[in-house]
Amino acid sequence: MTVPRVGVLMSRVRLEEKLLFEELGRRGIEPVILDDRTLVFALEDPPDLAIDVVLERAIQHSRALYALKIFEQWGIPTVNTYQVADTCGNKFLTTVALLRDGVPTPRTRIAFTQESALRAVEELGYPVVLKPIIGSWGRLLSKVNDRDAAEALLEHKETLGSYLHAIYYIQEYIPKPQRDIRSFVVGDECICAIYRSSAHWITNTAQGGRATNCPVTPEIADLSVRAARSIGGGVVAIDILESPEGLLVNEVNYTMEFRNSIETTGVNIPARIVDHLLAAARNGAPRAGAA
Repeated sequence: MTVPRVGVLMSRVRLEEKLLFEELGRRGIEPVILDDRTLVFALEDPPDLAIDVVLERAIQHSRALYALKIFEQWGIPTVNTYQVADTCGNKFLTTVALLRDGVPTPRTRIAFTQESALRAVEELGYPVVLKPIIGSWGRLLSKVNDRDAAEALLEHKETLGSYLHAIYYIQEYIPKPQRDIRSFVVGDECICAIYRSSAHWITNTAQGGRATNCPVTPEIADLSVRAARSIGGGVVAIDILESPEGLLVNEVNYTMEFRNSIETTGVNIPARIVDHLLAAARNGAPRAGAA
């Protein structure tokens, strides 16, 4: 069997990338590093990269998104796909995809002016969560407890002046038991899950949340796989909230971090990712726009 040639699109070598490189090495594969800080794409003259598949591990969403589109245009399969990156990288697009497929998610409002955003906040009822539509690691999230805070935060976003800050993405606040669930989906399987616990309302491990094993119940597995399918599948992490009414999918992450979840769950996550990557190499590139 021919050993596939694997390219890894990345910004820098973090622990996750080291673990993936080690797993590839165990299979006799020397990855081709595609450093997004040095890449130059000649769009009118595709080069012969001698690569069968690209694993996307870029830190910056915009670089990942444009590079994946180029690789797709050149007929090189990628994990994840451009469609998945485009949807997951934008909270509005993720919410729309989840709602389209009947995946339960917190009530959400989109508004375009301070006045309409304030009306949306008060329609949902305090507290609410104000989020940037593009962002990760729990940054720039605001829990808005009253009208004074809402007016100040909305004015601040307006003053920032960028296009993305002018789109107001507002979600109901879900009271949770000082934790949320992050599940990991590879292909059509929820392979493991963790609880992320914190006394703070933001439970991301990047913000100090503590990871412990979460048993994958049939409900968690079904919800996670449905959420993954709604955004196009692949290798993703699903953020799930335990609400008084049941489980809700909050976000879907396409360049997932997993350093705190291997020993916690006992699952060899890098091996499962590489299995999926090599299957993508064998199956070839998807049609443009295919789910």
